[in-house]
Amino acid sequence: MGKFTYDSSLAVDFDDRVLAHIQVVIGAKLRRGESFYFSWRDDPLVGGGRSTVWVHPGISLSFKFFGSKTPVLNRDWVDALSLSANSATGLQVVIEPLQRVL
Repeated sequence: MGKFTYDSSLAVDFDDRVLAHIQVVIGAKLRRGESFYFSWRDDPLVGGGRSTVWVHPGISLSFKFFGSKTPVLNRDWVDALSLSANSATGLQVVIEPLQRVL
């Protein structure tokens, strides 16, 4: 289980595999200087519901992975997450599509 930390004040747990894909999408958008919303479902242990943050280049972010191995990225999932991030509602964790074998 990895951890996404926003502005040193909010820390959210994500599976390492999910977090690796989110990191790629967020990094690409921030390299282009693009701001966007990032939303996720909260764990029922913290009250459930949904949280949203405004991500922009001036906010400090960190990605902490607890596993020692880097997950293999699914290009189709990165594309689906990027499409979400470019929408009016912003980045939302979508279900991973089956990985195509090339």
